[in-house]
Amino acid sequence: MRRAAMVLLACCAFAPLGAQGAGTAADRDKPPVLAPPPTLVLPKLSHGVLPNGVALELVEHHALPLVQVTLVIRGGSRLDGTQPGLASFTARMLSEGAGTRDANALVSELTFLGANLGSSAGTDAFVISLNVPKRALGPALDLMADVALRPMFRAAELKRQRDLRLAGILQRRDQPATLAAMAFGQLVFPPGHPYHAPADGDSASTAALDSANVRRFFEGAFVPSRASFVVAGDVTGPEMRALLLARFGTWTRSGAPLPLPPVAAPPVANAARKLYLVDKPGAAQSVILLGEPGVDRLSPDYPALVVMNTILGGSFSSRLNSNLRETKGYTYGIGSGFRWAPIPGPFAVSSAVRTNVTDSSLVEIFREIATIRDSTVPAKELERAKAYVALAIPGEFETNSEIAGQLVTLGSFGLPLTSVSAFVAKVGTVTAADVQRVARRYIVPDRFTVVVVGDLAKIRSGVEALRLGAIAELTPTAIAR
Repeated sequence: MRRAAMVLLACCAFAPLGAQGAGTAADRDKPPVLAPPPTLVLPKLSHGVLPNGVALELVEHHALPLVQVTLVIRGGSRLDGTQPGLASFTARMLSEGAGTRDANALVSELTFLGANLGSSAGTDAFVISLNVPKRALGPALDLMADVALRPMFRAAELKRQRDLRLAGILQRRDQPATLAAMAFGQLVFPPGHPYHAPADGDSASTAALDSANVRRFFEGAFVPSRASFVVAGDVTGPEMRALLLARFGTWTRSGAPLPLPPVAAPPVANAARKLYLVDKPGAAQSVILLGEPGVDRLSPDYPALVVMNTILGGSFSSRLNSNLRETKGYTYGIGSGFRWAPIPGPFAVSSAVRTNVTDSSLVEIFREIATIRDSTVPAKELERAKAYVALAIPGEFETNSEIAGQLVTLGSFGLPLTSVSAFVAKVGTVTAADVQRVARRYIVPDRFTVVVVGDLAKIRSGVEALRLGAIAELTPTAIAR
């Protein structure tokens, strides 16, 4: 039987293509014709509210016995005030001991349950995320409740994490990509803006962290009035509501929550292009990061901007990557993009290129930007970009964590789930004229901030010869304090 099966397999493997179906041989001189994108079917979303005001959004997804539970609490690093990094440090400390368990016991129980639990702080919100098999959902939610409501903030663990962060801050000075990103944020966004400083703060603000101010911050920031659960997986609405009520139904805070500060004034675009060089002696590569203040995600131009950036630098087959990686061989990869967040981020182009082609890389980057601004995109390239964007959307709703992630993102902008279908439809209507229009309006290279981190002894003369704008030099110590 086994030998017969092997013989049959071999015969199938070497059978002529024509034997697989008369008249169906593929024409290998022509690429296959793509079918139109399938109709996007979005999951059904249900809504609810716990008695203490905590919102609940749920998608039943019964393909696998898994559940994703995400707790979102509005606030995030906007609440840092005069101590940058306080929010992200507090979020980091949540899993360093909670309830009656220290960090090791917490990890041990999560591992036994087959669960993953993490916490983080973004610009606008704190997120605690749990992914767990359905059979262990109850015990895992017990641990999640401890982390969210009853963290220990022990002095010994806090000191250890504070020392680790201080060491990481010092290491920034030896990381060209990190230096470039930090310099870009400081130069493009004004002091007090959420993107001006790194989310983990600086050495001075980190050294001031202690159990008292972290706990005080936690009590004012983690409040039920700003909280919502997003759940996706093998669970029903009534079942999930009962589970959450048992663990979060009595969640209250006696004091007033920390006030949400107004967003800092938006950045002012440069009157002229500015270049900043950071010396990294002996570097084999130069890190290039350039761009300007971006645009609001809720702009009606959002679909056209996504298509335009896909063509420019938002995909592997983009113009920037095809030119600098595939044709020139200057880099392993280059990309461009807008930072879509409730507080609009920048538009930026970034890459690490060989030291000896730093100036040539800048020439090619600006050439590609000029081309998409000044020339009409060919119809074939436009249709390929639109298909790339539209066909990627279903893949963002495949798993429980992806479904929950999309709902969290949409919620941060106040958008309903139906806006996804509307976006796909709008992408289909983007024209070549739209692409050129948004490129000319939102990407203005004459106002760019350009940061280059590299061996200045080897690259300065070449960069200066390009005459791209006024040049200033920054030191790693001044950037990473």
